[in-house]
Amino acid sequence: MTQKTIETRSWDATRHLRTEDDMVAYLDAALEDGDPAVIMVALDDIARTKGTSQIARTAGLGRESGS
Repeated sequence: MTQKTIETRSWDATRHLRTEDDMVAYLDAALEDGDPAVIMVALDDIARTKGTSQIARTAGLGRESGS
């Protein structure tokens, strides 16, 4: 029997949290899950997103400018 190889890519939530509404929906979903680890990851992702956005604004760039 041959074994299939599955190609994966890392996924970073911060690349998809573009608006406050996105962040609220993301945190709501984590809170609905109820797992403290999931909630902590969501809070960390949101904090990193806000940090990235602030740095981009200060530099006069959009978040999408630096892949």
